[in-house]
Amino acid sequence: MTDNPAGLTVVGIGADGWPGLTGTARAALESAEVIIGSDRQLALLSAGESAWSNADPDQPPSEPGLSPGEPGLSPGEPGLSPGGPELSPSGPRLSPGEPKLLVAWPSPMLPAIPGLLEAHRRRRIAVLASGDPMFHGIGATLRRFAENVRVIPHPSSVSLAAARLGWPLADVDLLSLVTAPVEELHPLVHPGRRILVLSRDEHTPGQVAALLQERGYADSKVTVLARLGAPDETIITGTPGALDESGIDPLNVVAVECGAGGAARARVPGLPDDAYESDGQLTKREVRAVTLAQLGPQPGELLWDIGAGSGSVGIEWMRAHPACRAIAIESDPVRAGRISGNARALGVPKLEVVLGRAPDALTGLRAPDVVFIGGGVTRDGVLEAAWDALKSGGRLVANAVTLESEAVLAAGYAKLGGELTRLAVSRAAPVGGFTGWRAMMPVTIWAVVKP
Repeated sequence: MTDNPAGLTVVGIGADGWPGLTGTARAALESAEVIIGSDRQLALLSAGESAWSNADPDQPPSEPGLSPGEPGLSPGEPGLSPGGPELSPSGPRLSPGEPKLLVAWPSPMLPAIPGLLEAHRRRRIAVLASGDPMFHGIGATLRRFAENVRVIPHPSSVSLAAARLGWPLADVDLLSLVTAPVEELHPLVHPGRRILVLSRDEHTPGQVAALLQERGYADSKVTVLARLGAPDETIITGTPGALDESGIDPLNVVAVECGAGGAARARVPGLPDDAYESDGQLTKREVRAVTLAQLGPQPGELLWDIGAGSGSVGIEWMRAHPACRAIAIESDPVRAGRISGNARALGVPKLEVVLGRAPDALTGLRAPDVVFIGGGVTRDGVLEAAWDALKSGGRLVANAVTLESEAVLAAGYAKLGGELTRLAVSRAAPVGGFTGWRAMMPVTIWAVVKP
């Protein structure tokens, strides 16, 4: 972690650029020796050049972008990207003979951050951020690399969108699709709900509209708010099937008012069995709900779903909270592909699928917080490898439907303790002209916490 004795400030800026900045934000930029941002963000400062320059425009700097007496950076060194913006002799300067260095983020940005901060660690650095730097912004990222980061926020795009629409933010679901697949919208789509979506680019509104139609929410209202706060701000509204996508600016927010829609999907575990594509290898709805209750998903935890079948347990684990993560281990390639499809359709496209057979496929995986064994518990070494991978306090849940797998669970219970539960579920079904109970195979569930 870098310590910059000269100071590092993150300044939020809107589409209105310099005129929209507060006095505190302007002062931070005026006093900075290095300003880092995207090409678009750096261009937003042009309106403030005359306001913050007190240098003689006829006095050129000794070297563009560098204070006299300090070593220069060539385009190949960290901190100056080739072709990035440079300060012209008439550009903003701190004082005569003390020009600023404007640095455009290279791509990819994340690996370049440590080198950039180290290259300028004794200069006063200002980093530009879009809107609120701590709301899906660079501010949160920089806190991982630098100490004593000062943050000066600007209204976020979602705050501006809510203001334009008159929506109370406390009653709105928020989602960033800047780096996420559009399928992550699925869990938020419910009748009557309001959603604000941060877009990746000009194509995001169309992707959102297509997903709503696919889900049966064609009667929803979709509003695209582009370049919020700028003089050329635009707002267009339509239904998912009649949204005018022509000329949408990449800098936009999508507001969704969900209509009556199709069948709603509950957020609690126990989705209908027909929500999954399956060849029959599926933990049934009632058993799945009890299994997830035993697994007890908590935000940030990682689950191993061993013998994942259709992926239902790992998928509903991740649906429990956006920070829940899961790895599905499945030996059949067709089923592995089906798991990925189910995960996308049910809103958790980041579910990781590992094609392989436990216990060998477990080698090298990130250590789990919780393990579920839905298949393969009778295979030599599977239970032992899963148990060994857990840290103290980790949870293991295993299901069994055969006598052989029940015997493994009974032996584990005798050795390690925990809880054994047996579920016998019956569903009503036609019996001739009448209705009777059709029993499903009983399932034994063993749940244990590692001491």
